[in-house]
Amino acid sequence: MNAKTSHGRLLIVDDEEIARQNLEHVMIRAGYAVTCAASGVAAISLIEKQDFDVVLTDLRMEKVDGIEVMKTCRHRQPDTETILITGYATAESAVNAMKHGAFYYIAKPFRLDEVRKVVAEAMEKVRLKRENRALREQIADIEGPVRIITQDPAMQGLLNLARQVAPTDCSVLISGESGTGKELLARYVHQASTRAANRYVAINCGALNDQLLANELFGHEKGAFTGASAAKKGLIEAGTGGTLFLDEVTEMSPAMQVQMLRVLQEKEVLRLGATRPVRCDIRVIAAANRDIEAAVSSGAFRQDLYFRLNVVAMQIPPLAQRRDDIPLLVQHFLTKFSIRMKKDVTSIAPAALAILMGYAFPGNIRELENVIERGVAITNGDTIAVEHLPPNLQKSESLAFGKRDGKLPTLEEQERHYIRRVLDEVGGNQTAASEILGINRVSLWRKLKASQDGRKPG
Repeated sequence: MNAKTSHGRLLIVDDEEIARQNLEHVMIRAGYAVTCAASGVAAISLIEKQDFDVVLTDLRMEKVDGIEVMKTCRHRQPDTETILITGYATAESAVNAMKHGAFYYIAKPFRLDEVRKVVAEAMEKVRLKRENRALREQIADIEGPVRIITQDPAMQGLLNLARQVAPTDCSVLISGESGTGKELLARYVHQASTRAANRYVAINCGALNDQLLANELFGHEKGAFTGASAAKKGLIEAGTGGTLFLDEVTEMSPAMQVQMLRVLQEKEVLRLGATRPVRCDIRVIAAANRDIEAAVSSGAFRQDLYFRLNVVAMQIPPLAQRRDDIPLLVQHFLTKFSIRMKKDVTSIAPAALAILMGYAFPGNIRELENVIERGVAITNGDTIAVEHLPPNLQKSESLAFGKRDGKLPTLEEQERHYIRRVLDEVGGNQTAASEILGINRVSLWRKLKASQDGRKPG
């Protein structure tokens, strides 16, 4: 007998007709869609044709017992939970049932309330497993494969360049402020390359001292130093065939720079303590968040290594120069963190978005991501409002939109205030300010002159 309900699909297996009918009656009343089988053979046939959430089966049956039913179920329907019932309960049979993956083991005579409770718990476990898998799949859709979200012309040109150079094996040097997404761009290049099926390995050159960095990159032989009880491959050797990403490459010491130059020139790596080098086939992408050309000029960074790394240069603009991307990124992060936190936050209030659009974002995309993550975490509704933004951003709203002498500012006053604020943020650099404002330098000069002359800006 079947009952159409959303509470879950239950298969009852018992070769005793009265016991089977009693369980069927109780479980239908509990709201489950129930299917019955009078033998283990019949149960396996059903499992091969239909999906079930929970299987409630007698342990001892002729030809095919409950353990065999459970094994078939786990093989054909891994999410399904199985509950075993037996009138011959022993400690050994209970241990055997659990060892084979039973959700629960019930001894006869049983109380119907107990069976109802155990079935409900098994159904809930199945629901949670499927929900968690669906969440992981949703997050995977958002976070990978690598996607760079932009409608900015400069960024789109950069992505076109990345796709062009990706199939080659030439080195790439990515520069940009902290938080702009240099490693994301490196992963984008790797994913679009012929090496995508092989490893992508990354290391921050500024986070480790020379000895640790050398050990991580080049590996060591047994006995190379105290504690080296076994040989270890470095990231370069282990990642052969793939891509190596060197973040903060300007923080490498001169000694490490010499060793990396050897890797790029000779295509080989020498483990610490080794006498013979090992051939390596790895594509290098490096990133710098400070002026590498200045480091070369000052002698802090080797010019020959710079030329080896800088075959193709990619400069990522800061978020302040790609403001049209802010709404796209906000929506992306809203979806991402709503899924992670199992919340239904779908929008951002216009006033809150206006604050984000006017903010300089010194921490770039990473800072915006943190702002949205915080907003999703603390809102109780489906919208991030101004009060859900960090205090420094809420303060910026009062500076931008607050009353002056008891009156709201005019649009002209608001424009003058915003232009002054942008100029302050960029240290008075009118070229940078005009890029942020989305106007040319001549228009900015006219607005500044009109403001100084007390006229309406044109």
